[in-house]
Amino acid sequence: MATPDFIRTIRASAGHQLLWLPGVSAVVFDDEGRVLLGQRADNRQWAVLAGIPDPGEQPAACAVREVYEETAVRCEVERIVSVYATKPVVFDNDDVCQFMDITFRCRAVGGMARVNDEESLQVGWFEVDALPVLNEHSQFRIKQALSDGPTWFDPMT
Repeated sequence: MATPDFIRTIRASAGHQLLWLPGVSAVVFDDEGRVLLGQRADNRQWAVLAGIPDPGEQPAACAVREVYEETAVRCEVERIVSVYATKPVVFDNDDVCQFMDITFRCRAVGGMARVNDEESLQVGWFEVDALPVLNEHSQFRIKQALSDGPTWFDPMT
């Protein structure tokens, strides 16, 4: 994901130290039950769509914005499927971040999937039983979005 300007400002004084940040993920399904994924430009991995809310931006609005910015697909949020803290992530430039991720199940309502910014190499719709190689985090979020269960959260461990 591209680094938002407000984080660049924080990094100017904080250096590479761990930043605790909000994050949202969107597991978007179309009317055929396929899931929308993007191949990230930073690590070349396929993943669910995700981003960082701007200061004051509501998480659901951020999910909708990120999906459109990255894929040109318009979507609506249906529900929250999980809330949890990720493990710390070390980026290629040595910045360290940890995210409080809120994952939303979304439904596509318009647009044609295409690369719509510099954050993705490819985007596409995939049958849930024919997904590209995904990391455990993306697999978990898709599994939760397919579940009819209540919102998942990591109990105190």
